[in-house]
Amino acid sequence: MAAQNPSIPRGMRDFGAKEMMLRNYIFDTIRSVFQLFGYQPLETPTMENLTTLMGKYGEEGDKLLFKVLNSGNYIEKASEESYQDYKKLTAIIAEKGLRYDLTVPFARYVVMHRNELCFPFKRYQIQPVWRADKPQKGRYREFYQCDVDVIGSKSLLNEAELVKVSDTVFSKLGLNVVIKINNRKILAGIAETIGNPDKLTDITVAIDKIDKIGVEKVNIELSEKGLSEKAIEELQPILKMNGNNADKIHIISKLLKNSEIGMKGIEEIQTLFDLLKKQQIKAEYEFDLTLARGLSYYTGAIFEIKAKDAQMGSICGGGRYDDLTGIFGMPDMSGVGISFGADRIYDVLMELKLFPNEVQSSTKVLFVNFGENEANYCIEMASVLRENQISAEVYPDATKLKKQFSYADTKKIPFVVIAGEEELKNQTLKIKDMNSGSEAIISAHELVNFFKK
Repeated sequence: MAAQNPSIPRGMRDFGAKEMMLRNYIFDTIRSVFQLFGYQPLETPTMENLTTLMGKYGEEGDKLLFKVLNSGNYIEKASEESYQDYKKLTAIIAEKGLRYDLTVPFARYVVMHRNELCFPFKRYQIQPVWRADKPQKGRYREFYQCDVDVIGSKSLLNEAELVKVSDTVFSKLGLNVVIKINNRKILAGIAETIGNPDKLTDITVAIDKIDKIGVEKVNIELSEKGLSEKAIEELQPILKMNGNNADKIHIISKLLKNSEIGMKGIEEIQTLFDLLKKQQIKAEYEFDLTLARGLSYYTGAIFEIKAKDAQMGSICGGGRYDDLTGIFGMPDMSGVGISFGADRIYDVLMELKLFPNEVQSSTKVLFVNFGENEANYCIEMASVLRENQISAEVYPDATKLKKQFSYADTKKIPFVVIAGEEELKNQTLKIKDMNSGSEAIISAHELVNFFKK
């Protein structure tokens, strides 16, 4: 058999040890904040029934679902008529799909386990999701989401807490971000005010692209979706609105004064901003009327977070969904959540060189190997360090010292311990700091205290 050229599908990646240590730093930081605010861990399967996934993300989202073919002779049940309609054909040959996000599986889980849960239920979930999107910078077909949701409460205290959760995460990661906030009720009020309440989905999907394609192309898309020139013209002051949060709330209140749903959204956004003043938010946060969040299940507050110092799309987003569980037979179970895009956060931290040096190695101390006697001595010392939760390894081969130091340097191990014939005789150790180049000689019994300092 001819040798096969190894490859992986486009939009998917391998992660080596270096990448995984940095990614785990992100996951551990996010997880620690979630737990700090009282959220509990949850995992759901990689695959869901397509009936669970289809119709929850809008028409564009449905097209991006990875469908899994049924096992066996799946094609025998398909008719010639079904070949002309991909939706009919999909229903016949594929019953399962890879999850598109973590929110819909979470809603499904809540309904299935409603009698076991304590509401409001606060959960976090850190798992990969899949989208059949066109791969590009910051957009992959397989990527991790770090979700945090609270379901079973309509209180806006939850929205305020999630903003604080986001602020805490990015503060710990050292990222300078802007938190954009809007409300889908306000967008519904805008659609109503310009005479197109039935076009809310088309309007939000178009507006959601404004940062990518600009106002003019958004206007063209709105026209193609059937909005009149008059409606598009009335929308322009909203798309181009400036001023601080208070100014924007004042202006939009006047524009939507005859829309009941729009005024409800303004009331909610005002309450949220009042609550945020008490949260000691470090990051900049702003009322952004062009923020739409294309997912169709959002009904209230919506969020999007961007890094201020890097050219990247949103690195975190979410919002309020009032009846996502209703699709699964459990109506009126309101929830709100946000999702951190770990892969985009990774790219931004790499670009800005914000990863701490200490997270770039899983080993703190390397013992060099001069031979059998010295190695046995080092094995004992390494065991003492590990018993005290200090990571250590002994180089396995008695090879050239330059090679061993190169190993430590490549793995970014910060300390190298040298124990040769003289050190064995005196029960001492020579420690080299690989960052500063400084050296210290200590007695064997001082080893643990040296590294604990």
